[in-house]
Amino acid sequence: MRRLDGWRFAVPAVCVVTGLLFAVSRNASDGYDLRGGRTTELSGVVREAESDVSGAQQRLAGLRAEVDRLSLAQAGSDQRVSEARGRADRLGARVGLSPLIGPGVAVRLTDAPRGPDGRYPKDVDPDSLVVHQADVQSVLNALWAGGAEAISVADQRLVSTSAVRCIGNTLLLHGRTYSPPYVIQAIGDTERMSAALDAEPGVRLFRQYAQVYGLGYRVSASEAIGVPGYTGPLRLDKAQEVPR
Repeated sequence: MRRLDGWRFAVPAVCVVTGLLFAVSRNASDGYDLRGGRTTELSGVVREAESDVSGAQQRLAGLRAEVDRLSLAQAGSDQRVSEARGRADRLGARVGLSPLIGPGVAVRLTDAPRGPDGRYPKDVDPDSLVVHQADVQSVLNALWAGGAEAISVADQRLVSTSAVRCIGNTLLLHGRTYSPPYVIQAIGDTERMSAALDAEPGVRLFRQYAQVYGLGYRVSASEAIGVPGYTGPLRLDKAQEVPR
């Protein structure tokens, strides 16, 4: 009974920390699209949010390890626990919790190069020389429309609760910030996803900017694209259908 009691107490603890992590990630992800014009310095807010998320992730990892230990011990004597873990493992791949490797494409987006002095040309609007949230979202939309089975941005897997935001000149995802170049990898039919990228209006616009201002846009196909499993919180507070 002691093993079972420990397992019962550990699970609620994980839920509490998971909720904390999701809340921090959600609050921090209310960023601003650079193409909308707001460029207020938010680096301090980002650093604070990253610190909170990092601490919550460490606590969550410890609790998950404890839950796994207790549940494995309990599974040996409780058939119901064993069956529940089996169902959870099977569903993990479908919801993005398991890493995958397969054929797919990688898309690399970069800002325009700066001059020798580290600055952009004065006669060009700096807003036209950097990758924006809208550009990344256009690539993601095209890949999903092209039948992508799994997508990662940088080193993180996208799931149904993921939100990619711009804060200043950085990208915020699941409470962590990234600077260009942005690498997006997707597993699926390479020809179909490539065609979807070519047809996406937002991607086509970015490619025009790339030709005029020197931004980077590169698509490469591979038979062994790898995307990690999602390790963040899975709680969903609410959802709303978006009209097509």
